[in-house]
Amino acid sequence: MNTIFQKDKIGLGKRKRAVARVFLVPGDGKITINKTPGAKYLQYNTNYLNSIWAPLEKLNLKTQFDIVAIVKGGGLTGQTDAIKLGVARLICKMENENRLVLKPFGFLSRDARIKERKKYGLRKARKASQYSKR
Repeated sequence: MNTIFQKDKIGLGKRKRAVARVFLVPGDGKITINKTPGAKYLQYNTNYLNSIWAPLEKLNLKTQFDIVAIVKGGGLTGQTDAIKLGVARLICKMENENRLVLKPFGFLSRDARIKERKKYGLRKARKASQYSKR
């Protein structure tokens, strides 16, 4: 790997089944996800793009860094939230005072909700067939 992508420079973000490894590279504000331009990967959804940029915008760093992310698993919403968490964690690694700014906005909290497993004898995790008395 390149010298930019060192182990201590990785921000790891998770959400549902999605896992994102995030790198911040000095640049002019581009997003690259799985070697694809971020807007194209996220299907030009402005909500997803704004969500990823939100931690950097709170610190006015949007035009100073490019975001490079490697994402696996989950859907686009889960991947977007995983990237957002990875960016926030990486910013805190760079400078510890940023933690005090990002924490009140909820950028550093991991959403731990995952899909519940299907149980034996049920249709879904909790859905059972209708009870019949006769």
